[in-house]
Amino acid sequence: MKSILLLLFTCLYSLSITAQTGTNGLRGTVKNAQGDVLPFAAVIVKGTDASTKSTGTITNAEGRYEIVLAPGKYNIAFQYLGFQTIQKPVEIGTGFTTLDATLEEQALRLAEVQTKAGNEDPAYTIMRRAIAKSRFHQLQVQRFKARVYTKSSFTVIDLPNLAEMAFKKQLKEAEKEANFKVGVPLLNETVAEVTFSQPNTYRQRIIANRNSQGDFLSPNQFYNASFYSPTIAGAVSPLSPKAFAYYKFEYKGTFREPGGVEVSKIQVIPRQYGEGVFRGTIYILENTWAIHSLQLETVNNIGVSITVRHICTPIQGVWMPTNQRYEGKGSYLGVKATGYYIRNLTFSEFVVNPAFVEDIEVADEKKAPPAQTLSKGEIKGRNLDELVKKQKEFSTKNLRQMVKEYEKQEKQARKNRKEDVTVVRDDSLVVDSLARKRSNVFWDSLRSVPLTTAEIKSYRKADSLGLIKEIKVLTKADSVKRDSLASAKKKKSPNKFSPGQLLSGHTWRLTKQSSLIYTSPLERIEYNTVEGYTVEGALNLRYRAKVDSVNRFRQIPLGEWNIGGTGRYQFGRKGFVGYGLGSYQYKSTKVSVSGGRYLYQYNPDNPISPFLNTLTTLLFEQNFAKLYQKDFLNLTVTASPFKDRVSLTGSLEYAQRTELANYREDLKPWINWRERTFTPNRPDNAEVETTAFPTHNALLFNLTASAKLGATQYTIRNGRRIARRDNDAPLLTLNYRKGMQDVDYDFLQASISHSFETGIRSRLNYKLSAGSFLNDRQVYFPDFKHFEGNQFFFQQGDVVSTYRLLPYYQYSTAKRFAEAHVLAEFRKFFVTQLTLVRLLGLKENLFVHYLYTPASKNYTEVGYGLDGLIPQVLPFFRVEVISQWQDAKYQGLGFRIGTTLKFGR
Repeated sequence: MKSILLLLFTCLYSLSITAQTGTNGLRGTVKNAQGDVLPFAAVIVKGTDASTKSTGTITNAEGRYEIVLAPGKYNIAFQYLGFQTIQKPVEIGTGFTTLDATLEEQALRLAEVQTKAGNEDPAYTIMRRAIAKSRFHQLQVQRFKARVYTKSSFTVIDLPNLAEMAFKKQLKEAEKEANFKVGVPLLNETVAEVTFSQPNTYRQRIIANRNSQGDFLSPNQFYNASFYSPTIAGAVSPLSPKAFAYYKFEYKGTFREPGGVEVSKIQVIPRQYGEGVFRGTIYILENTWAIHSLQLETVNNIGVSITVRHICTPIQGVWMPTNQRYEGKGSYLGVKATGYYIRNLTFSEFVVNPAFVEDIEVADEKKAPPAQTLSKGEIKGRNLDELVKKQKEFSTKNLRQMVKEYEKQEKQARKNRKEDVTVVRDDSLVVDSLARKRSNVFWDSLRSVPLTTAEIKSYRKADSLGLIKEIKVLTKADSVKRDSLASAKKKKSPNKFSPGQLLSGHTWRLTKQSSLIYTSPLERIEYNTVEGYTVEGALNLRYRAKVDSVNRFRQIPLGEWNIGGTGRYQFGRKGFVGYGLGSYQYKSTKVSVSGGRYLYQYNPDNPISPFLNTLTTLLFEQNFAKLYQKDFLNLTVTASPFKDRVSLTGSLEYAQRTELANYREDLKPWINWRERTFTPNRPDNAEVETTAFPTHNALLFNLTASAKLGATQYTIRNGRRIARRDNDAPLLTLNYRKGMQDVDYDFLQASISHSFETGIRSRLNYKLSAGSFLNDRQVYFPDFKHFEGNQFFFQQGDVVSTYRLLPYYQYSTAKRFAEAHVLAEFRKFFVTQLTLVRLLGLKENLFVHYLYTPASKNYTEVGYGLDGLIPQVLPFFRVEVISQWQDAKYQGLGFRIGTTLKFGR
């Protein structure tokens, strides 16, 4: 019976793939003069009836196209980069009409160019005008609605031999269950309804989605990005105001499009090719200086080459990228793959901003200045359309000033309407409940780009696999029901206790809002010379109050409670320590209470993690972590008012603090490499004779306030605000500590930090801090100001604010201090002068760390680092060489291997 059903369903499916749907339309093949097919050529349909809207499609990888059209007369334009555009009339009747096209290579002519300032390439005057008008073109569209068809195809073409051998069984299962196979494309098709409105709102509704492997949507960093923007997908656009710093341009010629449009071909040549820049060709329309089409290539941070092709179509006089194609190829971790992503837009509504008309002429003042130029005062406060009515030709400088003034006025208008002007982009995505259930007939009527033979086979295989699974369910329904009932009796509930969970840890879901989280002691086995071997376990009860559902992508909790405890057994000291914790959080405000007995590093920032200290102690004979005991009760409150621009943290703690020694004097490491002896747990310090302190009580008040010095820009994705790192503002932090009871001091410090881009993959990071003990009548070593030192060859943590060679506690101070950290990341500096090195994703760093305390003698580190030590395999590792200086005198040289990852706490 199962075989008969399988045969019947397979036959019906095959018939549905090949059957005619009864619709009308146009199909054909696009080739060049030599008979080779032209993949992804643009096919633009223009109705001869004025009421008929323009539409279009793209040929597939086999050069074939197919588009559904109502009966009538049309003009069909065929476009392909580097080839002459042709137009053909056609009349659509019943069924599909075949219309093939053969394109000839584009013949270019050199335009007569008047040069008055040396022998500058004509491309520069064209690009100056196009750059000056780039923002103008972005603001032309007030709003639009469009149906967008996207298709992506991803193919793994080779796997490392080791992977194929090691995962042979899994690969066979993946082919059987998920339709994955080397050399077979994985497909994803999406049809969406997209709306846009100025200045920054995109709304997308997925109405159909189909995939040959599973249900997923294709994310794409180029989605809705524009080459009129200064950057696109992290790379500098050839139309960026900074383009001349990154590119050279060459004029290749001009050709005429049907309708008399003149188009100039410009070669885009990066000054240093690599991640963050493009190379290729861009076509610019004469007089309007808009993008006609482009073919540009870049490379991402893992060495994958990406080629971008756009073909623009005039929509109500505005040239829009209606046909887009992205191709990628490369290898990562030995896996070679290739893929493409195509996007076709058909507009149903298109509204042009009335303030931006296309009859504005742009004069290149470096060649021939306009008859009249405007001063800043003549532009300030004036409306754009008012200026245009009086004057038609503007210099590139004046046009930029006018657009900037327009944006300033629009921003003020938005403020007056109480809109959030810090939001630079507002995106939302909604998936229709039927999106993944559309039939083949539905797709045949909606698909803009026909499937290739290989893609049809891939879909057939995927649908067959799904069909077989459904048949198995149908034919074995009774047995499955019996088996499931029987197994349900035997199967343990995920919330049921089992002894194995004591070893592995577990999370029990008690209700929809609450869960019990158990951390096994086997997950936290550590060693230090104070406690010996330790095991640490935790048990926490978490309760999230009812959530306010904004949409399916984001849920805002109305409150979250946490209560639990952590216990730690010290085998060396033969005792238990631990603490309890209770907290409540509402949005960005959190109140927590904790108390107990625990061991802490003198530096509360934990300059060496317990995990790394375990390795250094047991394997390298160096016990860096210095610990003291604290019996405490702590109340902490944190809040982030003013839309997270300000962060406040206040705490009040009562503690009894006790100095500890190594639990035994004759401790030995596992391997005695250099016959070192472990150091005492009492740190050495240059400012005091001894860091010893008696057991004492301390009441500590600690207040920290941080604020952004400027408005941080945000993007909104499905209601969630995300700060933009590239537009972040400097962070100012103030900290005040007050010691009372057996201690008596007042400490105040301030710091400012910032990170900002200085070019492609180039960034400057800095952190400056200074502080002083205003009152130091009684200060014990736990209260000293400690610094982020490092004494091990492996350096981890924050690469900006961590010293590389500074002993952890040598210059801790109870007086005053000043420190400075500067890290410059370079895309091109020394070894990255070589293009191959840049393409591998390596970066070079220069850094300086400075520390002043009364005893530090102007301690300074100057270093060089190579980021991406093992390209494309372990890109987060780096190697560094550092020189030490004190009072401008050279002290020595050190080397570090580092990572930006953090291990342990």
